[in-house]
Amino acid sequence: MNKVKELKKLGFISSFSIYIPAAILMSVLTKYLIPYFSTVTGQETIFSWFIVAGLGIFTPLIITGIFILKMEGFNFSMSTWTERLRFRKTTKRDLIWCFVGLVVVGIFSGIILKVLELAIGKFDHSPAFMSFEPLTNGRYWLLLIWFPYWILNILGEEFLWRGVMLPRQEIAFGKYTWLIHGFGWGIFHIAFGWQLLITLIPLIFIQSYVVQKTKNSWIGVIMHGGLNGPSFIAICFGLI
Repeated sequence: MNKVKELKKLGFISSFSIYIPAAILMSVLTKYLIPYFSTVTGQETIFSWFIVAGLGIFTPLIITGIFILKMEGFNFSMSTWTERLRFRKTTKRDLIWCFVGLVVVGIFSGIILKVLELAIGKFDHSPAFMSFEPLTNGRYWLLLIWFPYWILNILGEEFLWRGVMLPRQEIAFGKYTWLIHGFGWGIFHIAFGWQLLITLIPLIFIQSYVVQKTKNSWIGVIMHGGLNGPSFIAICFGLI
């Protein structure tokens, strides 16, 4: 029998016993460690975010995912990667779902942003620990720090949330998994503040739905990384 079919369900309590500690870790590190690290190093806050988040938040997510896989009895192999974690070859159908999902996310995020601006006026929807001015001479080196952070960010989240947890949540919640999964993923981002969290709602739920629909974790990587990375680069060069 295929070992993937023997997976135990990951129910509500078990799921949130992972989401909530991860959210607390994010909140504590962004509230206390990042300001302290910025003071000690004399570097701008975004640099501290890259270091602290990369090593203190997203690396632990990867370690947690590895620990869960070991508890399930899986060793790292190609079959584990493709079947258990569902990092499979992307098909044309997968890419169509991915493209449509990104378009819908863009539309609804834009609408939410405009509605918020009408309701509360112009605002900086990035949390203080992620805010920074467009790069100038002498600061382009930050891109060298950002890139490995970005890899850890996307790998950490997609490996644990979509690769490790989602398949087991589907056993527990069936067709409604994306709602529970998205809600938990949203809780993880609570330290980002309510403004950014609201604008993330389309990505959080639509990506969860599309990855569940395609059963391909690479789609989560493409959607998450495809929005996260280019957005940061655009801010770096003052394009948005």
